[in-house]
Amino acid sequence: MNKNSDSSVMKTHARAVVIGGGAVGVSTLYHLAKKGWSDVVLIERKELTSGSTWHAAGLLPLFNMSYSVGQLHKYSVDLYGRLGAEVDMDVGLRTVSNIRLATNQDRMDEYRQYAGVAQTIGIDVEFLTPDEVIGIWPFAVKDGLVGAMRHPNDGYVQPADLTQALATGARKLGAKIYRNTTVTGISQASSGEWRVETDKGEITCEHVVSCTGNFARQTGAMVGLDIPVIPVEHQYIVTEPHADIQARSKDGLPELGVLRESDGSWYMREEAGGLLLGPYEKGAPACYVDGPDADSEYELFQEDIDRLMPHIESAIRRVPIFEQLGIKKVYNGAIAYAPDGNPIVGPAWDKKNFWLNEGHSFGITAAGGAGWQLAEWIVEGAPSVDMLGVDPRRFGDYATKSYLTTKNEEAYADVFTIHYPDEERPAARPLKTSPCYDRLKARGAVFGHLFGWERANWFAPEGVEQKDHWSFRRSKWFEHVGNECKNVQENVGLLDMTAFAKARVTGPGAEAFLDRLLANRLPKKIGRVGLLHGLTPQGGVHSEFTIQREGPDQFYLVSAGAWQRLDHDWLKKQMPSDGSVQFENLTGAMGVLVVAGPNARNLLQPICDTDLSNDSFPWLTGQETSIGLAPVKLLRVNFVGELGWEIHHAIEYQNHIFDAVFRNGETHGLKPFGIRAMNNLRLEKSYRLIGTEMSIEYSAYESGLDRFVSLKKGDFIGRDNLVAWKERGHKNAFVTLEVSGNNDADVIGNNPIYAGSQVVGRATGGGYGFRLGKSLALAMVEPSFAEIGQELEIDVLGTRCQARILEESPYDPRNDRLRS
Repeated sequence: MNKNSDSSVMKTHARAVVIGGGAVGVSTLYHLAKKGWSDVVLIERKELTSGSTWHAAGLLPLFNMSYSVGQLHKYSVDLYGRLGAEVDMDVGLRTVSNIRLATNQDRMDEYRQYAGVAQTIGIDVEFLTPDEVIGIWPFAVKDGLVGAMRHPNDGYVQPADLTQALATGARKLGAKIYRNTTVTGISQASSGEWRVETDKGEITCEHVVSCTGNFARQTGAMVGLDIPVIPVEHQYIVTEPHADIQARSKDGLPELGVLRESDGSWYMREEAGGLLLGPYEKGAPACYVDGPDADSEYELFQEDIDRLMPHIESAIRRVPIFEQLGIKKVYNGAIAYAPDGNPIVGPAWDKKNFWLNEGHSFGITAAGGAGWQLAEWIVEGAPSVDMLGVDPRRFGDYATKSYLTTKNEEAYADVFTIHYPDEERPAARPLKTSPCYDRLKARGAVFGHLFGWERANWFAPEGVEQKDHWSFRRSKWFEHVGNECKNVQENVGLLDMTAFAKARVTGPGAEAFLDRLLANRLPKKIGRVGLLHGLTPQGGVHSEFTIQREGPDQFYLVSAGAWQRLDHDWLKKQMPSDGSVQFENLTGAMGVLVVAGPNARNLLQPICDTDLSNDSFPWLTGQETSIGLAPVKLLRVNFVGELGWEIHHAIEYQNHIFDAVFRNGETHGLKPFGIRAMNNLRLEKSYRLIGTEMSIEYSAYESGLDRFVSLKKGDFIGRDNLVAWKERGHKNAFVTLEVSGNNDADVIGNNPIYAGSQVVGRATGGGYGFRLGKSLALAMVEPSFAEIGQELEIDVLGTRCQARILEESPYDPRNDRLRS
């Protein structure tokens, strides 16, 4: 047998080819084989683990504020615990626990919020007093501690041993691994098949999976993709042994757990009788910006101890014996990063059957779960866990090399920062701005960002500093957002929603194409507007579109700005190849200003050449007209539950329209409002969002979308499985809750919901309803607990609060204000 491969001759055909032999790539191969695809191969340019896997510290942090990423990490730890027995190999798993220290109340709030997330996905956590910390980790001191959180099932693994065990498991299931084999080109035939060219021959396959780590951008370039991944240097220090640590082992005491001083931005664990310290410092540079050298293997960079000194000093203050230890080795290696710190897992845009499993900054922790879900996605057509938080299409073409360099360095430096729910990171901003950006800023706008766009989150009134404030509790902007909500209720407000994804679908096959894709009936009359959802093959909710019929064969589509690339890619990949359907992305060409509130009609009518009365312009219709001198498309819809219109317009007219609206708005009480006010207003209407209340994990019926599903119209994607899902019985029901007893904190999402001691659901979102004067939550609960009036409890930062189920849309349930 050739020492460079699993067989003497490389295969010429395979169902799937995985490129990259680190932990992530081998896990992907293993899980594809587990799904029954034995005709799969992996190609590695050097030896397995020779990229970043070999120098990884092997930690398995279960902590993650994301519901979806948390599930991936949990699966990984569970898998690594049973994998050794499955393949009869030691993966080096040590379940030593993990203690996260807190030196301030905001950090404890973060831990309390995470503990709720953990409970909803079945991860055990414990809270410790400072004295209890020292009891478990006796070499630490408790100075300045307010408490800590402990994962008893956390620990570390030996990355190389893990990877070899996954490779053994994959081989046993029929998969092939070709080492020392370099991919030189990738192309797609007109049939859709992929050709992977290597220095050992060519393989034709149905699917290609890129798991190439530091080489991600070079692999992407082979198929014309600009992968949003650039590595950052990460250093960790391994010390010489210490007699006191060695004595613990001799005395039969347990190995020290992983210690994380979050506010010092470092982790520490026991290593061969000494300690291992890994800081996440500011100033760590991006590396391999243009890719590694072709011969790169087991590569490290020159260490830079000076860069680590603040963290070393912090570690010495917390663990004084660290000062006594000599340095055995400093590792400085590349860790792949994406701009938000989460990996890139899922389908590539614009390329059918080309998949990405890249950008893993916590690659050992995520490798098992990412391989598991990507295999589900490839084989079954959809993952079983909502993967929006790691989907490659969450970034757009704005994520250039220079953008990635700046943002990825920021993501690395912020690994241990407190991740507030309203956090907005500043690097590489502003980037994309609507024309009215400066006008909004002059009126006090405090901006956030979404898909590269700057969006006004809230407006600081005169005399208030135009600066954001973040908290797990009610932030300093709470009062001002409340006033924005009240003005929309009592007068009229303007919201910039230019970041909406916008497109036009046309052609003789457009209606049949969209009808096959979407669960609801398309609007029949020209000008009518409808809300329609695209489902997964299993019947979960993939996308939501507001659609206006512009003509017999012409439709205008609007969807969430965050998912522009995802929604548009989903549409384009399913278009017929016969040219009967055309797709045009209008996002950058069209702006959107929303005018909403009881005075909206009186404000707009004098500057609009169309009759805006109910008879002439009813709810859920749209018309081509003008505002001031500018041509616009007016749609009578909005996301806040008041009388109002969305003004869609060619982007070059935006400031003219903005000025015309504000010139006429003063007498009507017009004020701008932001995204945070919109979110609070939508809660009172029980309006759902993709990725929270609507998800691939919930059937359309579980999300309460019954009136948006038309089974009688004929077949559509997911129809039969949606019906079968309903017949099997639902595990979730969408509800709106009034929360009481929560004082200065509102539900923010992923909070566990209880009936007695039993967890019966989780919140998907929450906040304060200023029009109702109530703290609210939207949630998924077990159907037997979903009756209106049902009394439950919900965890808010560690406190059990009362929660009562309200009727849907507790504010204006009959939509009288929308229709007025």
